[in-house]
Amino acid sequence: MIPTEPHPAFHALHARGFALPNAWDAASARIFQAAGFPAVGTTSAGIAYARGLPDGQRLSRAEMLAEIAVIRRALSVPLNADIEAGYGDAPDDVARTVREVAALDVAGVNLEDATSRLDAPLYALDEQVRRVEAARGAAGVFLNVRTDTYLCGVGRDAQERLEETIRRGRAYLQAGADGVFVPGVTDPAVIRVLAAELPGPLNVMAAPGAPAVPDLLAAGARRVSLGQGGMLGALGHVARIAAELRGPGTYGAMSESFYGFAQADALFASP
Repeated sequence: MIPTEPHPAFHALHARGFALPNAWDAASARIFQAAGFPAVGTTSAGIAYARGLPDGQRLSRAEMLAEIAVIRRALSVPLNADIEAGYGDAPDDVARTVREVAALDVAGVNLEDATSRLDAPLYALDEQVRRVEAARGAAGVFLNVRTDTYLCGVGRDAQERLEETIRRGRAYLQAGADGVFVPGVTDPAVIRVLAAELPGPLNVMAAPGAPAVPDLLAAGARRVSLGQGGMLGALGHVARIAAELRGPGTYGAMSESFYGFAQADALFASP
């Protein structure tokens, strides 16, 4: 029996469509909440970078859950947790991860089908379906299953890639997913096809040069995630500060978006 959905308001956001910013620590989570977002997600890539590691499931389950717990405590709005591929190949591994992260009071999770193996970049469909079924049975959180067909360049051409994405998305929804996440797609024409062919909410990821969030939602996406974009933007800004400080020794870049001590203290003054 699937446990009761503990965060119905988060589930309901997918009916009208929304933008989901992704935090990598308590500070970024508070910034996004203060901006008025109705929910916040985590970014596994951003968390890895903050821990001095590259992306790609380099943190253990315990390490990632510890980071998610810190971010959850910083928020009063719902949190969607990025659990990468579930920290283990077996369905039991995935179920354990989902149970443990659900115990942190998250509203949803992202579970991907990428393996991080060069010889087989995606789990075989039947294998991933079993993993999705295990995740579904473990907790009543919103289960957003990500397919990396576009990021991994699956198929001989664009049509094969689209067909495989639809095949996987339908199978994941049938196995108990609440939504399907297809990073790497920002073309409204492709989004319209996916939204029409998948009987569940479609999540896409924003990127520099992508259409604006309202345009992605109008094309049929129901969730637009920022992914690691916020962290990468922050890194880019810090790089500008560093270059200016190391060069002329001035503070223009830092002054450009300086947050202020009092403002920062106020951000963390209450739970």
